[in-house]
Amino acid sequence: MYRPEVDTARIDAVDMHVHIELDDHGNASLPTDLAAAAARYFRTDGVTPDLASIAESYRRRHMAAVVFSVDASTQLGHPALSSASIAEQAADQADVLIPFGSVDPRRGESAVDEARALVADHGVQGFKLHPTVQGFDPSSEEVRPLWAALEGIGVPVIVHSGQTGIGAGTPGGSGFKLRFSNPMLLDDVAADFPDLKIVLAHPSVPWQDEAISMATHKSNVSIDLSGWRPKYFPAQLVQAAKTYLQDRVLFGTDFPLLTPERWIEDFDALDIPGEVRAKIMKQNAVRLLKLEEIA
Repeated sequence: MYRPEVDTARIDAVDMHVHIELDDHGNASLPTDLAAAAARYFRTDGVTPDLASIAESYRRRHMAAVVFSVDASTQLGHPALSSASIAEQAADQADVLIPFGSVDPRRGESAVDEARALVADHGVQGFKLHPTVQGFDPSSEEVRPLWAALEGIGVPVIVHSGQTGIGAGTPGGSGFKLRFSNPMLLDDVAADFPDLKIVLAHPSVPWQDEAISMATHKSNVSIDLSGWRPKYFPAQLVQAAKTYLQDRVLFGTDFPLLTPERWIEDFDALDIPGEVRAKIMKQNAVRLLKLEEIA
């Protein structure tokens, strides 16, 4: 069972958004056509490192990483990677990896039971959901039992927001509906479950103002900066991150689609004070994830 062993005194940053796209049996998280489309969108070579390789690369960088896959088996008709297996493998890399789980909200009560088991039996430290790829409306009544369960468990949930590279550039976007990832669909959730820590993943293009408004209004909402090179961040996001939202903005890459080096190169060019950079790169995540320095 996973237990965190991250020594926060020995790391320089926590990457809140790292995908496990290949399991130890060579199974991929996405069908081949969607993986290829995403690689074109992000201009990558499509390389999918396994969990052990990811751990070693972050260890060399003196970083910790939140790792996960996404269970979209109903929407994709494609088997999901096992969150339990990811947590078990991460237990051997607990100095740098922090496993999050994923459940398919369209499975109703069984998704709730699975979420509870992933925490109780496998030690996952939070959850990742992707409304567009999983094909669900976060504000729907059907999903409320899952939000209630996650609040009761007491772990954070990262929820994709804004445009997605999955299906991008394909006819009909491969059937994926962007409106499910409008962050305002989570506003009722944040209001009705105030002890649920929600991280809006990515600059929420084209709904950036909505995401900033939510995070400003509700202290249980944060924003991770993954999925976009910082040189493309909307100006209002940069302004909020360095001022009134500096305690609830988090470093994230979307690795392997975007590397820490590529992200940090751009981030270093932004006009953000050093003390705020330290919060974004590490301190805010340490607080959210309840990490403590290990003597």
